[in-house]
Amino acid sequence: MNYVDVRTARIRYHESGDPSAPPVVLLHGIGRSLEDWDAQHPLLDPDHRVISIDLPGFGLSQRLPAPVNLGSLSDGVWATLDALGEKRPVHLMGNSLGGAVSMQMLVDDPARVSTLTLVNSAGFGKEVTFALRMLAIPGLGRRLLSRIDNMTAPRVERNLFAERAMVTPERVAMAIKVARQPDFAPVYLEIAKALGGFRGIAAHWRDALLPRVATHAKPTLIVWGDRDRILPATHLTAARAAFPDATWHLFPGTGHMPQIERPEEFNKVVRPLLAQVRA
Repeated sequence: MNYVDVRTARIRYHESGDPSAPPVVLLHGIGRSLEDWDAQHPLLDPDHRVISIDLPGFGLSQRLPAPVNLGSLSDGVWATLDALGEKRPVHLMGNSLGGAVSMQMLVDDPARVSTLTLVNSAGFGKEVTFALRMLAIPGLGRRLLSRIDNMTAPRVERNLFAERAMVTPERVAMAIKVARQPDFAPVYLEIAKALGGFRGIAAHWRDALLPRVATHAKPTLIVWGDRDRILPATHLTAARAAFPDATWHLFPGTGHMPQIERPEEFNKVVRPLLAQVRA
């Protein structure tokens, strides 16, 4: 893995493929890291420049000085791409929070986006796992986030996948390593508060963001796992209503991260969109 200096922060990224090929940018979810996209690098990099990024303040990246919200995360990713010399329009793929950040990036700089792939994305309903809503309780959230260890991390990982075999020692170890970073808890709580609370994901930012995304009419793919315990697959219906021209796919027997649980099938589903627009 590599790091690049972005303003006052060291941002971690992973790059593979041909630097001159069309760029694909992969963004992870809340509290996660770029490892969530590892399986897609070798599948995409034969004909793409593939860049996965630890969002500022997440993974092993340092936070930027601005308050943490969708706007600042979008700005941080664009600044990271600038630092990497990638100025061309990119194919954006975002999982969970990364999907919401991808939509914000499109709104902030539509000329720099070729296509949009939303993977079990935040932004299409208020329902979210109870574990995340508990973080909004004053004082409790910080205590819970400080207790991610060998006992609790496997339970967190199990909620992400339909198949228990996905909860590997390596994923558990990475979750603990990420949780021990100094920026982890404060950044997690800041973005969680910006997006919702104990009642679920707030409507105000969703109602403001989705119409703005729709006005830009970029080729869009929406995918979901039908056994998602974090953001229920019923949100796919709302996503299709918000973006009626988008293509979509529902992965059977799959949880919150189809790019990990169904890597080859995921790659087959996303490739037609990438081929539709050569960045």
